[in-house]
Amino acid sequence: MEKRIGMFPGSFDPVTNGHADIIRRAANVFDELIVAVMVNPEKQGIFPFEKRVEMLEKVCRGLHNVRVIHAQGLTAECAREHHACTLVRGVRNASDLETENAMAQINSQLVTGLDTVYFPASVEKSHISSTYVRQLAALGADVSMYVPKEVLGDIETAFSKR
Repeated sequence: MEKRIGMFPGSFDPVTNGHADIIRRAANVFDELIVAVMVNPEKQGIFPFEKRVEMLEKVCRGLHNVRVIHAQGLTAECAREHHACTLVRGVRNASDLETENAMAQINSQLVTGLDTVYFPASVEKSHISSTYVRQLAALGADVSMYVPKEVLGDIETAFSKR
């Protein structure tokens, strides 16, 4: 039987409890889950790629079938290069679903056979976004309830230097 490889792409700037929840849940579905730190040209990043990968590796420690990578270019091409048959996406609301569905259609046209599965955000995490975490942290607010404990210090340090 062929190994089922899923890929969860995102900017993860920074990784949130919502991301961590999707990673844990998706790791239970796939033989291997690749968490891919990608470039989103529409987003201005706070953390460099290396730091985002490092933070995700901390969060994923103990998940034996999860691998974190850094990639540039098209998500579909990255999935093909890493033999992923399915993209994993988290959705918080109807707006997310609409956006993700359009991207899924484009990705399946770019790489034939590439599917996308949607994981609905857990109710208690559906309001969390990296954007909100960055805004709160920039204003000195406590973000500990929104980010994994493994990366809280990294985020506090980064924003205390700004």
